[in-house]
Amino acid sequence: MDNCVFCKIVRGDIPSEKIYEDTEVFAFHDIHPAAPVHFMLIPKLHIGSLAEVEDKHRSLLGEMMVLIPRLAREQGCTDGFRTVINTGRVGGQEVYHLHIHIIGGGDRLPVMIPHPR
Repeated sequence: MDNCVFCKIVRGDIPSEKIYEDTEVFAFHDIHPAAPVHFMLIPKLHIGSLAEVEDKHRSLLGEMMVLIPRLAREQGCTDGFRTVINTGRVGGQEVYHLHIHIIGGGDRLPVMIPHPR
């Protein structure tokens, strides 16, 4: 996708602070970190959102999930981390290229979804 910000990052058209790359995925630090550790893992293949995932993406998504804990540890998340996939307008997605936020480091993260009492 020519106008996709994350596709441009993968191609090197937009600079990023890369932490990992292989033939299928790319990981880089978020430019507006929400915690001491905040990076994103994206597929190099343009997939607009999690809502567009199909059976043919099963292996790619599995590889991403297996990679996350290793990258999180390497970035300093030794006592846990949060993974977030915002999907669509209601889910708060801002860049329409599937991406997984990995957030952690430091103190316990705040509750995302309050529990009713």
